[in-house]
Amino acid sequence: MVVATYEQPLKTIKALMWAAFLCACTIGQVAADEPESPDIIQIVAFGDSLTAGFGLPPAAAFPAQLQKALESRGHNVTVTNAGVSGDTTSGGLQRIDWAVPPGTEAVILELGANDALRGIDPQKARANLDQILASLSKRGIHVLLAGMRSPQNWGKDYVDSFEGIYPELAERHGALLYPFFMEGVALDPKLNLDDGLHPNTEGVARIVSGILPKVEALIERVKSS
Repeated sequence: MVVATYEQPLKTIKALMWAAFLCACTIGQVAADEPESPDIIQIVAFGDSLTAGFGLPPAAAFPAQLQKALESRGHNVTVTNAGVSGDTTSGGLQRIDWAVPPGTEAVILELGANDALRGIDPQKARANLDQILASLSKRGIHVLLAGMRSPQNWGKDYVDSFEGIYPELAERHGALLYPFFMEGVALDPKLNLDDGLHPNTEGVARIVSGILPKVEALIERVKSS
């Protein structure tokens, strides 16, 4: 009687353990068969006040609006805001190594507006951007270069020299090119803050809409590399 009383619970425990084992194996097989979530693509928006979102709440700045637009189109991305108001190409060159962290896979490079406003020698701006692009290329980071335009008051020679920087460097470094970051927004009072220089929330949305196809091409480059 003592043995029978002991053996019956033992058989029950063994049966439960076996059932649990089979269940765990089944769950493990299902988990193995499910595709892993794709890695998040790390993008850094590196630029001046136009990137930083001067005069706007963080959620309305270019990087935040761009990330939201990309996510709505099914892209698994993080767009980090590395914009510094007032930055020139010289300032960008000084901070490029630490402002673009390890793990970054793509950069949207938007610099030069402040160089043009200050009348800085286009050759100096070109040299700075050239070094920035070379630094990113050395790290294996894909780049979308956003072009800038010069105020017309500096004269035709200056304007031609400055605006020629972007297509030349994009070709030289194999970067994607968006010819003018403020396309469709510059000089439009309805899309800019009262200073006439910086986009308002609606202006940033227009920029995002315009540059979006190029950013998606940038993402495809990352996926293909």
